[in-house]
Amino acid sequence: MATKNHNLSDYDITSVPNATGMKIGIVVAEWNESITASLLEGAKQTLMKNGVFPEDITVMTVPGSFELVYGASQMVKAGVDAVIAIGCVIRGDTPHDRYICQGVTYGLARLNAVQDVPVIYGLITTLDMQQAEERAGGKMGNKGDECAVTAIKMVDFKRRMVTPNN
Repeated sequence: MATKNHNLSDYDITSVPNATGMKIGIVVAEWNESITASLLEGAKQTLMKNGVFPEDITVMTVPGSFELVYGASQMVKAGVDAVIAIGCVIRGDTPHDRYICQGVTYGLARLNAVQDVPVIYGLITTLDMQQAEERAGGKMGNKGDECAVTAIKMVDFKRRMVTPNN
């Protein structure tokens, strides 16, 4: 989702289902930790604001964004209702960032296609640190907030598919 004209933290709270009882896994990359820590905090606060109990949020770290795919796959096996994968890739002097982003995007998309648990894409990809900071609680809001809302809505979607009359 393009954020040029959209604050990542703006959402209509009345459009978010009650998340009480949902168990959410969050896998966070340690690389660019100043950014990923802010994204994690945003996600956790938004989950709790919408009814998720702190003890129902499981947070695990992985060394970098590429490892988010494995971390998310293990979270799925742990029995959570949804997984939020949080990472930050900042463009550098080589094309390395493109390979990482492509691998993570493909891997997380594949998990969504073959697993029965929604995996939320919380990888921010920016040209520089300033853009990352703007999306981790700065003027563009916090991508972690957006990911938390998406996780709640996807768990609700899955539950409604299982029992469509609710």
